Amino acid sequence: MVHVWPLALHDGELTLRPLRRRDRAAFERLRERNAGWLRPWDASDPEDPRRVPDFHTLRRWNQQQARLGAALPLAITVHGRLAGQITAGPIQYGAVRSAVLGYWIDRDQAGRGIVPRAAALLIDHLFAELGLHRVEVTVRPENTASLRVVEKLHLRAEGVRRSAIHVDGAWRDHLVFALTAEEVATGEDGTGVLRRLRREFPRDTPAT
Repeated sequence: MVHVWPLALHDGELTLRPLRRRDRAAFERLRERNAGWLRPWDASDPEDPRRVPDFHTLRRWNQQQARLGAALPLAITVHGRLAGQITAGPIQYGAVRSAVLGYWIDRDQAGRGIVPRAAALLIDHLFAELGLHRVEVTVRPENTASLRVVEKLHLRAEGVRRSAIHVDGAWRDHLVFALTAEEVATGEDGTGVLRRLRREFPRDTPAT
């Protein structure tokens, strides 16, 4: 079980890969176009809620965390075009062996099954390749789209964390969902969550 960086994961037209320097223009356009769509769910700085790291700062921080093995921050691309991000982090080893998943997607790509596939692809990697035991996702109760994602992935509801994360300028409650490696039947090809997703939602998960 070895942490590898840089990392690319593929499922048909869907690829998860590190942000590249040349992604800057596309990334900034994507974030600007989706500003209103993402604002209610974006984590914010309690000291300055309006402060948002620029692309170079974000990419540099992502690279640092990834090289340390503390996170896997990946761009979501569809047919080679940037569509969002998904991150596993912090990643903890030792007696915990867990990671927290976070993600966002272009509004034009929402509802097409991209995020569940991306999350399934990454979870399978965390379990099969990194040997993690548990993956957690926290979701604001109002975020119906993200609640649908955890439902499709069969993550268990574990309760509410009050005022857990500073989001959109205030401390917000978050629902906690989790999945452990024992709950997934991982095959020799390293897929388990993704294989189950393909079986249950074949229209959203084209065969590769």
